[in-house]
Amino acid sequence: MSEGECTASPQPDSAAQAATNPKTASRAWLLDLLLLGALWGASFLFMRIGAAEFGALPTAAVRVAIAMLFLLPLLFLRGQWPAFKQHWKPALGIGILNSGLPFAFFAFGLLTLNSGLAAVINATVPMFGALVAWAWFKDRPDRSRILGLVIGFAGVAMLAGRGAGFHSGADESAARWAIAACLAACICYAFSANLTRKYLTGVPVMATATGSQIGATLALALPAAWLWPAQMPSLKAWLALVAVGTACTGLAYILFFRLIERAGPARALTVTFLVPVFALFYGAVFLGEQITQWMLICAVVIVCGVALSTGLVKLGRRGTAAG
Repeated sequence: MSEGECTASPQPDSAAQAATNPKTASRAWLLDLLLLGALWGASFLFMRIGAAEFGALPTAAVRVAIAMLFLLPLLFLRGQWPAFKQHWKPALGIGILNSGLPFAFFAFGLLTLNSGLAAVINATVPMFGALVAWAWFKDRPDRSRILGLVIGFAGVAMLAGRGAGFHSGADESAARWAIAACLAACICYAFSANLTRKYLTGVPVMATATGSQIGATLALALPAAWLWPAQMPSLKAWLALVAVGTACTGLAYILFFRLIERAGPARALTVTFLVPVFALFYGAVFLGEQITQWMLICAVVIVCGVALSTGLVKLGRRGTAAG
């Protein structure tokens, strides 16, 4: 599941509790939304720090292994082990697409791209999800959503056309491969979301989240061992991966599913807009990454495309935006 796009079914008990106290519920989901955006925004910062010393595949493998160790005790405490045993095959398989491969792709991309730029590209996940749903489930988008897809992908093309947001000294070929890797990660997220919709609807969220991390860990273990760095990474790199595994993956999944329960999927999806904001801020403050005017323009174009393609904003009959 992506930094900004997951699927889950609301739990009736939580929804009923939220309905009994609307004011408290509204404040609670807004706090969850901000915290989730902050956590997923930080994941790009931590991944960039870790990938610089671990390499792409080991970084992804350590991240999912730590997340698995974080979530497993919670799986047992919440009594959802039987649910996982019943659905372990799709859970493990989907985990490769929603965690293993995309985390590796983003780690590879972050060897060349700044963390803020990678987060902006990550915001295209809902657009890819709409395309996959269109092709797979025949969920044809309306004109407003098609326009959003065109605008969003135009924003990505604008980003790829210039060198803003790349590490100093990165050549044009490496930059294009890095962007392609991040887009491949977004496609993986889109397919995994639709696979989850088809095979794991109604499965308890903790069983799905934990199972996905187990599947990703098993898939990445041997490649990561083969490509493990000859020199032991620094304490800083290890701490970055511990943070991204526990806070930005394990805790973030719990927050996201709780956000869906409290506010519904449509509101939960708005976290997509917050993640790049936090990522750009973290990159500028902690890594000294430059935020250029061109990056901000492209980010606005992509966010507008996402808002239209996901139906969060719709165009009226005369072409005006409507909430």
